[in-house]
Amino acid sequence: MNEISIADQFADLGLATRPVENDNADDLGQEDFLTLMIAQFRNQDPFEPMDNGEFLGQLAQFGTVDGIDQLNTAFGDLSTSLHSDQALRASTLVGHSVLADTDRGYLPEKGGIEGAIELDSSATNVVIDVSDASGQLIRRFDLGQQPPGLVSFTWNGLTESRDRADAGNYSFSARVQRGGSVESAQTLIRSEIESVGLGRFGQGMTLNLAGGDALSMNQVRRIL
Repeated sequence: MNEISIADQFADLGLATRPVENDNADDLGQEDFLTLMIAQFRNQDPFEPMDNGEFLGQLAQFGTVDGIDQLNTAFGDLSTSLHSDQALRASTLVGHSVLADTDRGYLPEKGGIEGAIELDSSATNVVIDVSDASGQLIRRFDLGQQPPGLVSFTWNGLTESRDRADAGNYSFSARVQRGGSVESAQTLIRSEIESVGLGRFGQGMTLNLAGGDALSMNQVRRIL
C-alpha cells in the first residue's frame, strides 16, 4: 500500500500546501506544522476526537502566522529599498551646503557663519546671540525690524571687542520682539556636508559636518 504524503492528505481536505525553504532548524515551517497536525490526528483519543472548531482554529492560527511572516518579509524588502534610496540621495549632498534646523555652526579659520530665522509675522526687532563652547556670550547683534518670511544673518567671526574668534563650533540663539513681547525663535544655520554616515541597527543616516557635528536628514530645510 502506497503511503499518502502529508500534502496529499490535506489536498483531500481541500487544503493546498506550499513548500517553504527553511534554512533555520529552529524555525517552524509549513511542512513542519502540517507534520505535527497529522501526528496529532493519528494520536488523538478516539473517544475524544478533535472537534471541527478546534481544527479550523489551528489552521486559522497557522494562516495568520504565515501571513504575518510574509508581511514582515515584504516590509523588510521595502525598508531595504527605502534605505538604499535615502543613502543615494544623501550622498549627493556631500560637498554641498544646507540650511538646517540647528543652533550650532562651525567657524573656519577665515570667513564667518551664515544663518537665518523664519518669521510667521513681522517683528519690531530680531536679536541674535553668539556663544562659545563654554556658553559665554561673545557677540550680540540686532537685525532691526523684519517682515514675515526668511530673515538671513551673517556673523563675521568677530567678538564684541572686535577680536577674531578661534575656529570652532559656536551656538546661536534668536529672540524676536513684537511690541512689548519677546519670544525665542529656531535658528537655521548654513553648514557644509563633508560625508554621510549610514545608520545601523535602526538608526537613521547622519550628515557629517565640518567641525565634527552631525545633522539628521529631517533637519535639512534647504539645499544651497
